[in-house]
Amino acid sequence: MAELIEGERSADSEHVTIDGPDGAPVPAIHAWPTDGRAVAGVVVHPDIIGIRPLFDDLCRRLATHGFAVGAPEPFARARPEVRDATDVAERMNAVASLDDELQLGDLVATADMLRDRDGVGAVSVIGFCMGGMQVLKAAATGRFDRAVAFYGMIRVPEQWQGPKLQEPLATAARVCPTLAIFGAVDAWTPPADIEALRDAWRTRDDCEVVVVPEADHGFVHDPARPAHRADAAAAVWQRALAWLAR
Repeated sequence: MAELIEGERSADSEHVTIDGPDGAPVPAIHAWPTDGRAVAGVVVHPDIIGIRPLFDDLCRRLATHGFAVGAPEPFARARPEVRDATDVAERMNAVASLDDELQLGDLVATADMLRDRDGVGAVSVIGFCMGGMQVLKAAATGRFDRAVAFYGMIRVPEQWQGPKLQEPLATAARVCPTLAIFGAVDAWTPPADIEALRDAWRTRDDCEVVVVPEADHGFVHDPARPAHRADAAAAVWQRALAWLAR
């Protein structure tokens, strides 16, 4: 995660369990600055593989910028073979069974955890891939002050469509100030979908769409991916940090 530069604060992280809106135990990462009070909170929605060392490091690095950070596991209620899977295909097949009331509720519960544990008032939400899609919806819940969606699907992909998954565009006009970052050659977010999001935000001068030329899906958050582009990732991280700090 070297492209997200560390800030000036010292920080630590731990694994915790939060109560979901249905009372289910939800594993989560909690990170915080250890040299004083956090300036604000950030809830992180991981990509489809969920919380793992990559996101332990990401959350801690965000905390070095002064944020209290929480990241809930998106498949906390899934059957064990899905919950424990490191194979993306297993989780891909389970997305259609997710329930937005619970998924977005977990993000809200994580924000409340940061308020209670770290004393923060303002809480933003960021997410990657599937998490970016969910962040576009979470930004319209009224709980978050700002949002950053990294290559989040603007329309639910056909293979993921389920009875309890909402379309991000359905609530896009009601989001908090949101920065949406896409790759220009990402098949998960085709140009027509990006244009539809721009249209939904046409009267919103507090929302912004950024499209990075020649970048593909997942180019920011995981240096191990073939799609990773270190220079572009570093640039959009700077932009995202500035957005969260407003």
